Amino acid sequence: MRDLSHALGSGEPYPGDPPAAVTPHATMAADGYRVSAVACSTHSGTHIDAPSHLLADGRSLDAFDVSAFRFDAHVVDCTGYGPEDAIPVDRVPALDDHDMVVFNTGTAADWGRPEYYEHPHLSVAAAERCADAGCAVAVDAPSVDPTRTAPAGESSDAAAYPAHRALLGAGALIVENVTNLDGLPERVPVQAYPLPVAADGAPARVIAAP
Repeated sequence: MRDLSHALGSGEPYPGDPPAAVTPHATMAADGYRVSAVACSTHSGTHIDAPSHLLADGRSLDAFDVSAFRFDAHVVDCTGYGPEDAIPVDRVPALDDHDMVVFNTGTAADWGRPEYYEHPHLSVAAAERCADAGCAVAVDAPSVDPTRTAPAGESSDAAAYPAHRALLGAGALIVENVTNLDGLPERVPVQAYPLPVAADGAPARVIAAP
């Protein structure tokens, strides 16, 4: 099995989001036991986006059965695309016998650096093809759309995040900030289990089982 997850609290938060932190609350020296406080956004680290992330009437994560987080994935090599490039629809494989597409853009190598937020993203056509097939999408980047750096509240128009809207509007889950994709076979089972919260997203442990 291979862990495709970044450690929670590593890297930097998506622009405008609160940082993730794991801090001591009780210590062995002072209290005789350890308890830590975890603080993060619902989109910290490796995480899953639920439809309610961007859709007013979208389902939150608690509306999905646990079986919805197991996938037969097709890994697509997109490492030849540069920062800000749109991945075209012809990079999406035939979608007749699997339910997730994993786009390996090579962006994970920049985790923790400013360059991480300058990444390839899905074209609207590519996202729509996945959405029409009911396929979830995973990316080794902070977003399936270009990363927007406008302050919160300045990018809520209906035209924003078109790849997100195409996928989430079809009820397809999005897994972002995966890592460790190099060398995976083209077809691989993936499990992506989020924290069990009634929310628009949650950090997840994502595992490939070649």
